[in-house]
Amino acid sequence: MVEFKAWLRFAYDDILNCKEILHNDTLTNVVAFHSQQAIEKSLKALLLYNEHDVPKIHSLNKLFKMNSNYVKINNKIMIVDLLDKLYIESRYPSSFGLLPYGKPTLEDAKEFYDFALEVFDKVCDMLEINKEELL
Repeated sequence: MVEFKAWLRFAYDDILNCKEILHNDTLTNVVAFHSQQAIEKSLKALLLYNEHDVPKIHSLNKLFKMNSNYVKINNKIMIVDLLDKLYIESRYPSSFGLLPYGKPTLEDAKEFYDFALEVFDKVCDMLEINKEELL
């Protein structure tokens, strides 16, 4: 079962992309998008590793529920809800990556990135994957 590593490799690309642009206040919506993507791909890798099919969905809420035996989000429900909303709305140019109060702030972007990194690191630890293997 090597395919789960491919999902993690793509998740890591999103993490690295976020890290590169994290402090650019014009790209906070892009950080939010790639944070969502990193989490989605990490959770899909976890499903594959545990011999589940990968659903063709993008909802982090649904993916966390599907992975509830393996990973908990505890007090991060609000972040998950925001990232879900951002992903769905980012598919339309008029509202690309906007929160109810507008474009994500640098603080929002950092929070999204930190959460994505936390999920990614947790999945890598659970699957005993060293990040250097993914480069």
